[in-house]
Amino acid sequence: MSFNLSQLLLLSALYLLALFGVAWLSERGAIPRGLVRHPMIYTLSLGVYASAWAFYSSVGLAYQYGYGFLACYLGVSGAFLLAPVLLQPILRITRTYQLSSLADLFAFRFRSSWAGGLTTTFMLIGILPLLALQIQAVTDAIGILTREPPHARVALSYCALIILFTILFGARHIATREKHEGLVFAMAFESVVKLSALAGIGLYALYRVFDGPQGLEAWLLQNQEALATLHTPLQEGPWRTLLLVFFASAIVMPHMYHMTFTENLRPRNLASASWGLPLFLLLISLPVPLILWAGLKLGAGTHPEFFTLGVGLALDNPALTLLAYIGGLSASSGLIIVATLALSGMALNHLVLPVFQPSGESNIYAWLKWTRRSLIVAIILAGYGFYLMLGAERDLSALGIVSFVATLQFLPGVLAVLYWPSANRRGFIAGLLAGFGIWLVSMLLPLVGNLPGVYLPVLDLIYVLDDSSWHLAAITSLTANVLVFALVSLFTEPNPRERSAAEACAVGNVRRQPRRELIATSPQDFASQLSKPLGAKTAQREVERALNELKLPFDERRPYALRRLRDQIEANLSGLMGPSFAQDIVSTFLPYKKSNEAYVSEDIHFIESRLEDYRSRLTGLAAELDSLRRYHRQTLQDLPVGVCSLAKDHEILMWNHCLEELTGIPAQRVLGERLSAIDEPWRDLLMDFIAAPDEHIHKHRLLLDGEVRWLNLHKAAIEEPLTPGHTGLVLLVEDQTATRALEDKLVHAERLASIGRLAAGVAHEIGNPITGIACLAQNLREERSGDAEVTESSAQIIEQTKRVSRIVQSLMNFAHAGARQPGSERVCLAEITRDAIALLQLNREGTEVQFLNLCNPQHCAEGDPQRLAQVLINLLSNARDASQPGGSIRVSSEADEHSVVLCVEDEGSGIPKSAMDRLFEPFFTTKDPGKGTGLGLALVYSIVEEHYGHIAIDSPADPERQRGTRFRVTLPRHVTPINVPS
Repeated sequence: MSFNLSQLLLLSALYLLALFGVAWLSERGAIPRGLVRHPMIYTLSLGVYASAWAFYSSVGLAYQYGYGFLACYLGVSGAFLLAPVLLQPILRITRTYQLSSLADLFAFRFRSSWAGGLTTTFMLIGILPLLALQIQAVTDAIGILTREPPHARVALSYCALIILFTILFGARHIATREKHEGLVFAMAFESVVKLSALAGIGLYALYRVFDGPQGLEAWLLQNQEALATLHTPLQEGPWRTLLLVFFASAIVMPHMYHMTFTENLRPRNLASASWGLPLFLLLISLPVPLILWAGLKLGAGTHPEFFTLGVGLALDNPALTLLAYIGGLSASSGLIIVATLALSGMALNHLVLPVFQPSGESNIYAWLKWTRRSLIVAIILAGYGFYLMLGAERDLSALGIVSFVATLQFLPGVLAVLYWPSANRRGFIAGLLAGFGIWLVSMLLPLVGNLPGVYLPVLDLIYVLDDSSWHLAAITSLTANVLVFALVSLFTEPNPRERSAAEACAVGNVRRQPRRELIATSPQDFASQLSKPLGAKTAQREVERALNELKLPFDERRPYALRRLRDQIEANLSGLMGPSFAQDIVSTFLPYKKSNEAYVSEDIHFIESRLEDYRSRLTGLAAELDSLRRYHRQTLQDLPVGVCSLAKDHEILMWNHCLEELTGIPAQRVLGERLSAIDEPWRDLLMDFIAAPDEHIHKHRLLLDGEVRWLNLHKAAIEEPLTPGHTGLVLLVEDQTATRALEDKLVHAERLASIGRLAAGVAHEIGNPITGIACLAQNLREERSGDAEVTESSAQIIEQTKRVSRIVQSLMNFAHAGARQPGSERVCLAEITRDAIALLQLNREGTEVQFLNLCNPQHCAEGDPQRLAQVLINLLSNARDASQPGGSIRVSSEADEHSVVLCVEDEGSGIPKSAMDRLFEPFFTTKDPGKGTGLGLALVYSIVEEHYGHIAIDSPADPERQRGTRFRVTLPRHVTPINVPS
């Protein structure tokens, strides 16, 4: 059985087209977004690790090493089981600073373009054998199926197809930092295809080749050597080295780094992948022994590495054979696509941009897109060239091991990024050079040059690269790497930039760069400065992007917010052009101010935000301390006193809820802002208080929105957090307006009491002389009754004495108000209103108005009828005096379960606002001189208070016409007792 070459190439193109179609549909939203972003899809996308190496070479490894083939799955599984301490910290750094590759990570941590450049160069060299492996696997598979020797044109055709689809996958659009949801979903689909293919072949082998588990057991009993091969103990070196190599590959391989960190859509998905990926690898490894035994039983005519194809060929089953071919094609294509995308980004950021930068006048995004496309073509063609150089004569497993050992050299750097803050760029570069030098001599040169052995003059022996000695080269190169890295780092000092980056990368670290002020004072300044290297359109777009991500307005001017904006722009440019280029641009065009004062302070806002991010990961004493911190902070936030905490440079560190309510200024708007930039009148108030020598100011008068506020101010100097020797300030602002109003009421009440006592004394002293004057006037009128002039004068004297007597009586009533309890009787509001109106209508000298009694006869109050009638007469009299001729005065009532309300409403000119606060004071009147005594409403107030009621005023009663006054007198309601039969 054989296949046609054209058919296989067409089948390959159709599969790649289907893979691209899956990605395109997911990006277009044709596939439910919940499915695309599901943790299972992310976990399956990590199955890109299982390339042709796992699909084909794992069977060859099982044939060669027995159960040792499991090392390639156990190593990666171990790395993902350690996700909380290994992968999660890298994911945090990657997402925070948008580091899209391992080279970005090293360039950022060691603040060195050389670190990024060497990592990229060595990664490109080291990954070439793995790319050649994928090309050879597909080419050899086609050769096996067509029964023709592998041809370079077949490999070139496959490379052309994969170039096209790689560009379609990752370089169709302008190079930006968005996640490629389509790529993730396509790699998940590719993993399902691989798993289905291997599982289908394994099940077919179990039930059709061995006739089920019993048949397999019987065959193994008859072929003990097959089982013994799997159980043959591995040598200590190869087994442990395999585990270490594949453990490192989970992090340092470019395709694994890209899918694990760069394309991670949701950070919490990594928690699912920590057990999901080992489960996937377990499932994909189960069919391997079955395929190996089936190939041995059937006497498959292929190398054990290609037993996956050989089983179908031996059974003359085209469907099974094509399924195996599609699985191998899927495994190879997935790795080439993802690895090439990752490598092209690394090469662009660390090899091309340091040498040549696009001008600000050009379209940077288009330039980046086409440069990356060119790099994709170059990298895949380099893999093809390496394949041609080897001559398609190497085992797939040998190619894979050489590549995996090369990337193992980056493991010390990764661990140093997370757990060794003292490591520096000199040590990293020296260690990398040492390790890669040994790898080049001991593994790559023998592979490329097909050398039978390499003479080592120091040890006086010949080193031969074969299945039993490769692990020596791996361990030697890694050991040299670690020793040189450690020694150089220990004997050299990192620079300040490296220390800062080390603190940012260290696990559990919450520190950040010191709080400093930028020269640029607004986002528009940012765009103006960045337009010099990036161009106006690109700079504006990057600034707007960062503002949108931070949810900041375009007119933002807070120093803290501008620092965040600067960091976000640097992170975004890092994702676009690499951290080295981004750092150079930002440090050059968005610099900090140079201050003569050696004032350094930690950014407490950033520290608190990081603590919030780490809250779920804190345990033990750290969690308890964080809970205590949160409790004390919440106490300050909810304190019923305004609290403002200031740094030494007057940057606002805290602005609690009470201060928000008092000032009307939200904390979100002023946190991180200078105190001098807040709104008036609070700016002058607080700045003047800070400058004043007094630590406490009591009852400070502040005019706010036309209202008077009374404030108590306090301040205290405190040491800034994490900045010994520098003192900030804490300001406390107490709103004493309500207390001042209560004090005024108490003073007013005391004044009223004093006036009452005075009025009683004055009334008593005036009463007797007035009585005498009245008697004398009456006697004079009787004696001189014939004298008209005397009679008229005496009548006027008597009339004036009566008026004085009424005033004296009012003073007496006011003085005795509250001295006795009112009578507890049923008072019908409708009746006393009728009586009061009747009495007032007897006075013909008043304004002619219409009184309307609208009171409900059922509404009754509890009190003294005479006293309440006096209240109503006074209110109606005042209403008539305020009314125009022909006006109406309405008296109505309302009631609820416990009280009744008596309303007196007129249509007059209303009461001036300036008079409202003094309306119930004795002797205060708005009438013309001689028209009123000013005691009527004071007496009303006293009587209502005696009855445990209260009085309210609405003026104007008609807001639209701005006329009328309404008095509302609330009194206890009379409740009719219920007779209970005995």
